[in-house]
Amino acid sequence: MKTITFIGNGNMALSIAQGLKENYKIEVVGRSMERLTQFELTLGVNVEKFLYDDFDMSNKTVMLCVKPANVEEIGTRLKGRAEVIYSVLAGTTLAKLKENINTAAVVRTMPNLAASVGASMTTLTGDIAFKEEALKLLGAIGSTRWLSSEKEIDIATALAGSGPAYLALMAEALTDGAVKQGLKRDDAMEIMRGLFGGFGKLIQDIHPALLKDGVMSPGGTTAAGYGALEDGNVRASCINAIEKAYKKALEL
Repeated sequence: MKTITFIGNGNMALSIAQGLKENYKIEVVGRSMERLTQFELTLGVNVEKFLYDDFDMSNKTVMLCVKPANVEEIGTRLKGRAEVIYSVLAGTTLAKLKENINTAAVVRTMPNLAASVGASMTTLTGDIAFKEEALKLLGAIGSTRWLSSEKEIDIATALAGSGPAYLALMAEALTDGAVKQGLKRDDAMEIMRGLFGGFGKLIQDIHPALLKDGVMSPGGTTAAGYGALEDGNVRASCINAIEKAYKKALEL
């Protein structure tokens, strides 16, 4: 059974490990044995636990799940040369990773919040020799898409990585709108969840414009509500949100 070593033991590491634990041996490296033990208990399987100063990553397959600001410091504490590093660090370039982490190969990945329920939309790019392994590993937590450049993965970070926050805002706002008109809060929440669940399936096979046209009858309720969204510049705001998030990714 192949071993995957997690450097970092936060929520994203735990989410990915949950998807891999049935088919891989899990190791985890961190600063605190207490937190590593909690990681193991939450994961529900036995894992090998190491503090940074006691770990040698020679020839290891590593999932790097630390904070982007900690790359330089972590790199000085890691001994050995990894076979490959899979990084989930937003905005951290392949060049910076190779400069600070001793590894033969690097793949950048960007899972999103839905990794915790096995439904992440994960984008990847990096050393092409590890493309198939990368898609298999990250495919354990949802859908994957290999991209051809770092620019593209930074844009994808703005879309899929940050996207759950945008959709959460829409979900909350639509629910509040229903409550404002007199619907009970718990009814509005349940209806919103059903809406998003069904829409998530429809959008897999139907273009968004066709979905919209299929719902919007001439002079009907959807057309009235859609017009209000256009009056509020929702479309432009969404486009601007991607631009702002992309530019921020470049600053990290």
